[in-house]
Amino acid sequence: MGKVIGQRIPLYDAYRHVAGQTKYVDDIYLPGMLYVKTAKLPVPHARILNIDTSAAERVPGVAGVITYKDVPNNYWGPFVQDQPVLPDKYVRYLGQPVVAIAAVDEDTAQEAAEKVKIDYEELPPVFDPEEAMQPGTPEVHEGGNIAKLGGHDAVMVRLGDVEKGFEESDYIIEHRFRTGMNEHAFLEPHCSVAEADANGHVTIYTASQTTSWHQFLIAGVLAKPVSDIRIVASPLGGGFGGKSNPSTEFVCALLAEKTGKPVKWRWTREEEFLISTVRSADIMYMKTGFKKDGTLVARQIKYIQDTGAYNDFGTYGMLKLTSQINGPYRVPNVWFDGYVVYTNKQVVGPMRGYSITQSVSANETQMEMIAEITGLDPIEVRRKNLFTDGDILPTQQVLEAVGARETLEAVIEASGWYKK
Repeated sequence: MGKVIGQRIPLYDAYRHVAGQTKYVDDIYLPGMLYVKTAKLPVPHARILNIDTSAAERVPGVAGVITYKDVPNNYWGPFVQDQPVLPDKYVRYLGQPVVAIAAVDEDTAQEAAEKVKIDYEELPPVFDPEEAMQPGTPEVHEGGNIAKLGGHDAVMVRLGDVEKGFEESDYIIEHRFRTGMNEHAFLEPHCSVAEADANGHVTIYTASQTTSWHQFLIAGVLAKPVSDIRIVASPLGGGFGGKSNPSTEFVCALLAEKTGKPVKWRWTREEEFLISTVRSADIMYMKTGFKKDGTLVARQIKYIQDTGAYNDFGTYGMLKLTSQINGPYRVPNVWFDGYVVYTNKQVVGPMRGYSITQSVSANETQMEMIAEITGLDPIEVRRKNLFTDGDILPTQQVLEAVGARETLEAVIEASGWYKK
């Protein structure tokens, strides 16, 4: 049956975890270390008019306060640089940090954060991606709420002749699917510790899933050579994609440089649910044509991805999705339009099966419906349509070494499908 399916896989690091021997980032304590808290606005969308940190700076025990003015390159992003480390003009989601404070302890930092005065003009928010696409809707970003992809509103994929495919189909089904945002909810919250030396080198201890990626992005924000940034990756207390991008690291590094002392920022559980990246909430309009014997003939999809306040991995996720829009199934005629849409919600980022999981739920739901309509065994419907070597994806890749059929057969055997 194979070496993995149906087998228990020993975890080489399990003993250290259960014995309390694993050292996580929050277990790091350096001499003279400072702690971070941030000032935020109580609204999801606002224009910042003025930031006054003078009262916060006078709180005993405060060592450093930073705003957007202290960030060498304030705007960053994996693919589109639209996200500020600390906002200068607009707050675009609830809980977005505006001012960061480093103090001798968390209570002092929080006291100072509450003394920051931010004058702002509240703006109307938009939370629904379909509403955000309509003309006249409040803009999350100037120029419109649909993120441009190569100058176009949509990622477009075309294969075969969809209209002809529908004409040749015996049945056509059409559905609207919607998924919700998911928080990673790992046991270990985001946390990092940064220290800077007199030569301009910055060392950051962090729970990172992408060490070199963190190094590259942090160097860009700090306007330093990559060689000046050292990332020490600590054991992960859960990641699932949610620790793929920098989060606490930018602020810690900036405050470490400003104060000359080590700085730690550990998010509270409330902050995790407010400002960490989440799985996107997607809307899928899926129309599928098929034969009486269950053979898939044509599919038309309008896919709307809610990317939240900033693009982050939104563009990448949509491009990644295009090769997977039919799952492991052969569909000779495909029409796909995918939109990445801004809303005033927390930022979307990678989560297990990034971008694929949502479409799989729609695909597999329709496969069950096809089995019900045709009266066929759901396994037979899937087996009939599985990719094989030499098949072509809608994005024109020719497949080799396809293991879908072998995997399905192994699952059938392991589950005792035909014995139930």
